[in-house]
Amino acid sequence: MSSSSFTLNNGVQIPAVGFGVFQTPPDETIAAVQTALEVGYRHIDTAAAYGNERQVGEALRRSDVDPSEVFVETKIWISDYGYDETLHAFDKSAGKLGIDRIDLLILHQALPGEFELTLGAYRGLEQLLADEKVRAIGVSNFMPDHLTRLLAETSVVPAVNQIEVHPYFRQSELLAADAEHGILTQAWSPIGGITFYRDGSHGSTLQDPTIGEIAAAHGRTPAQVMLRWHLQQGRQVIPKSVTPSRIRENFDVFDFELSDDQLATIDALDTGVRGGPEPAQITRETFGREIPEA
Repeated sequence: MSSSSFTLNNGVQIPAVGFGVFQTPPDETIAAVQTALEVGYRHIDTAAAYGNERQVGEALRRSDVDPSEVFVETKIWISDYGYDETLHAFDKSAGKLGIDRIDLLILHQALPGEFELTLGAYRGLEQLLADEKVRAIGVSNFMPDHLTRLLAETSVVPAVNQIEVHPYFRQSELLAADAEHGILTQAWSPIGGITFYRDGSHGSTLQDPTIGEIAAAHGRTPAQVMLRWHLQQGRQVIPKSVTPSRIRENFDVFDFELSDDQLATIDALDTGVRGGPEPAQITRETFGREIPEA
């Protein structure tokens, strides 16, 4: 069985299965996070750009779970890159979340055309880590060349790289680069949620006959099989849902094991087609948006 937590490269423990709130409307976020905490999730993943940090904070306050038991992760948006701007972005996020210290703070994207700003932002994260305002720092959607440049010009190896990974888009080269540097891969869209909206012959991962067959063999759901696939290959996952039954289902993945053949069969479903935006095309002009103070 895979462990219910991973150890980051600085010794901090992170739960193996977290709860994501990407695209969860603010008015649904409080109830969804409360449900997740009741079910047993102890890692909540949000971001300044999601516009629901305040509601995550409210759910933490309303929950019976001791806040010290919940691992909170959020992300700095590209509009707040630069050293001083990132220090200020921490204050904005911590204020909305209602916490003094953030467990894991990461950069949401690389800015390939303005990498100096990206480096300035990461140095801001390093300062926050040194000041013990955060317990770990990392990146998201960084490609191998972004990692190479970041590692050459900064001193703290990112604890995580949060990237799109699901059976239809495995990013094997990037997974290998993360592993080589001791960076934990966090899978966003781990059950291929992003494929549900995509045209094309492959359709949704949840309807994939190969995954369905493996699920039937274990008496499990396709979503549970995909989450097991990640966990057994050493990836942390942050499935998202606002449906209580699915929130529960996505957490119930620790008491069965896929065979090596089954893992390889799922690996072979990779189409190489990205669902999210191309990391090379992220610019402040196209994707910039102001992150409000409150």
